[in-house]
Amino acid sequence: MTDSEFVLSGFADEIGPDLEEQLDVLESLGIEHLDLRGVEETNVLDFSDEQVERIRDALDARGIGVTSIGSPIGKIDVTDDFEPHLERFETAIEMAKAFDTEYIRLFSYYIPEGDEPATHREEVLRRMRAKVDRAEEEGITLLHENEKDIYGDTPERCRDLLTTIDSPNFRAIFDPANFLEIGVTAYPDALLQVIEYVEQLHIKDATFGERGDIAPAGEGDGRIPETLEAFKNRGFEGAASLEPHLTVAGPMSGYSGPEGYEVAADALRECLEAVDATYR
Repeated sequence: MTDSEFVLSGFADEIGPDLEEQLDVLESLGIEHLDLRGVEETNVLDFSDEQVERIRDALDARGIGVTSIGSPIGKIDVTDDFEPHLERFETAIEMAKAFDTEYIRLFSYYIPEGDEPATHREEVLRRMRAKVDRAEEEGITLLHENEKDIYGDTPERCRDLLTTIDSPNFRAIFDPANFLEIGVTAYPDALLQVIEYVEQLHIKDATFGERGDIAPAGEGDGRIPETLEAFKNRGFEGAASLEPHLTVAGPMSGYSGPEGYEVAADALRECLEAVDATYR
């Protein structure tokens, strides 16, 4: 058996907007990493210099590391002007450096309703390549999340992006619930198509189908324990990041509250322990 260790992390803004509350809850749950998306109802790409310094100091004081910059890069229409968005991507690189993380989460552009995604493939690839080129220059790894209604929402198109761009600085996030919401079986169908590219898991479960309900890990149709076991058997050593969305699931973020976050964390640990996975 290949050695494996999952690193527990999560989107702490799902706890609430206040930084100290976020860190208090993470500490109480024994979680020593977070995915930095929002603090004080401000997106990470909009932090002031004062916020960056204050948040960094607070994280250092608590011994909490940053797993990834949870950016919204790529969550615009593929027909929107690219140059301002590319400039905003530069801010994501700055934030990754400021918070000492290798990873930036991003997306592959919303496709206009009614359009065939294939008609926008070349433009999506052009935009993604431009960002990957910058990531390679800066020693950053971009993690593509399979979000509903973007080009890379199906496992086939996720794989298309990953294999066509073919860069060690461009890898995948596996979000089972997002696949379930578009009517794709997350395990094993979607997983088999992307598993070798995955460097981070988003732990969010759901019942199958467009009107499916979000659920704690192991209580939906995501087959989270089996998914974790598959990664354990591959020697996975990345983050399993809580993004539970147990109360609100919005287009740019979600909310679970402190109590919901604890439910989500306990459910993740139960899934890990069910398959004898090592985690920290």
